[in-house]
Amino acid sequence: MDPSTHLNLNLSKYPVCSEWREHPEGSMFHLAHIFLVLGFMGGSGFYGLLYMFCFLTLGFFCYSIWSWSDPCTTDSFSWTFALFVLCSAQVVHVSYRLRSVTFDKEFQDLYDYMFKKLGVSLIHFGKIVECCERDILTIEKDHCFAMEGKTSIDKLSVLLSGRIRVTVNGEFLHYIYPFQFLDSPEWDSLRPSEEGFFQVTLRADNRCRYVSWRRKKLYLLFAQHRYLAKIFALLVRNDITDKLFSLNDKAFDSRGFRYDLRLPSFCQGPTPEIENTSQPVLEQSATKQAERDS
Repeated sequence: MDPSTHLNLNLSKYPVCSEWREHPEGSMFHLAHIFLVLGFMGGSGFYGLLYMFCFLTLGFFCYSIWSWSDPCTTDSFSWTFALFVLCSAQVVHVSYRLRSVTFDKEFQDLYDYMFKKLGVSLIHFGKIVECCERDILTIEKDHCFAMEGKTSIDKLSVLLSGRIRVTVNGEFLHYIYPFQFLDSPEWDSLRPSEEGFFQVTLRADNRCRYVSWRRKKLYLLFAQHRYLAKIFALLVRNDITDKLFSLNDKAFDSRGFRYDLRLPSFCQGPTPEIENTSQPVLEQSATKQAERDS
């Protein structure tokens, strides 16, 4: 067959658009694609899904209107209208799930202050709340949360309101304020299979409210969600660091010298004698200062 004849046959079977249409598609067609582009820019999480499906719903709705205006696009209208219905259903479903993830004010404050800044989603925070069975406990004024040598370490707790005084052998150590852990040093000092007792006393200065997670249930949650285990490890160690600095600011010996204090493990052994451990260092510093002055 002659090549030119074969080319003419192909052109007749697949005609080539020789020129652009005189009039472009209507504004509804372009608006539909703008909505679709915006929809596909949505992020993750519930709010990201809600954003995405809202714009996809608008986009497919505009596409359906454009398809309906052309009697030759029945298939396009059917598909776009079906996608519009599906996206609308997704908007309703996500909105319902988002509304169902609500908490009491104290839990919401806990999320905003401690977990939101770390990027924890409401779904994951809901699992944390379910782990404590949504219970908020109360300590009346002058009542003890823990007593040294008597209270076992079997939970992890966060203070929501009030103030807790921490003492050891009757000596004041520091205060615990809202949104700080009550027992972060104790929690961090024990492995999951170990047991121990508080070596400090925690007494309420006023009426306090707190949330508490049992060790076994919390470790079970960590086994299911390793991400939450990392979040709690970060929060606990940051809390211990804050307590270290608060103790270091108040650490002075009988001469008025400040020394660098490292938080002892209250579960592994007795509290060291602070003045005895710091005295050689202070005497050495005084000797060096006298040598420089001479």
